Amino acid sequence: MSLLALDSRWRRLHDPDWVSPKSGRSFGGLIDIGYDHPDPWPHGDLQGSGQEILEIGEDKLSADLCRCDGLRFVRAMLALPIRGSDEAVQFAVWAHLADADFYRYLDDATGETPGFEGCAAWLMNDIPDYESETPLEGALIAGGAQERPRLSLNDGPLAEAQKAGITFDALLDLYAATGNDIRPDL
Repeated sequence: MSLLALDSRWRRLHDPDWVSPKSGRSFGGLIDIGYDHPDPWPHGDLQGSGQEILEIGEDKLSADLCRCDGLRFVRAMLALPIRGSDEAVQFAVWAHLADADFYRYLDDATGETPGFEGCAAWLMNDIPDYESETPLEGALIAGGAQERPRLSLNDGPLAEAQKAGITFDALLDLYAATGNDIRPDL
C-alpha cells in the first residue's frame, strides 16, 4: 500500500466510480499533460487546426515531429514520479535534436535504419514552476516499439524532480498551472 493511499484526495483521483459533487467529473488515475507544439512554434495549435499535419511555408508540425525555423523537434515523454507512490505523471513534451540525430531517429522510427539508442536533446516546453530562460539539456532515450522516446534532463530543478519525484500537492499545482485545476473536485 502506498503512503498516498491515506490521502482521501489521492483515493478519489484513482477511483473511477467516484464522481465529484461539484462538477460531476471522475478521473480514474493520473492525468498526463501534453504540449501540442514546441514553444518556438508560432503558427497555432495542431489540434485546433483540424489537420493531421500543419504546414506554414517551410515549417511543419505533426503529432510527433516538427520543423520550425530550420530546427527539428520530436515529441518525447518526460516523467515526474509522485512521492509516496509507484506512479509518475507523464508530460508529452517537445525536444530539439541536432539535424543528424533527428534523421537517425527518423530512420529508426520508420524502420529504414534501426538502432537509434538516443542522443543529446533540449526540452522545448516550459513546465510550470520549472521555466528556464534557455532550453534545458538532456538525453533523448529511445522508446520501445510504438512508444515515444523519453527525455531525461541532465541538471537543474526539473532534473532533480525527475529523480526525486514531486509531492501530490505539487502535482495538483502543476495540473492547475496547465489549465486543469482538479483540486476543487477532489
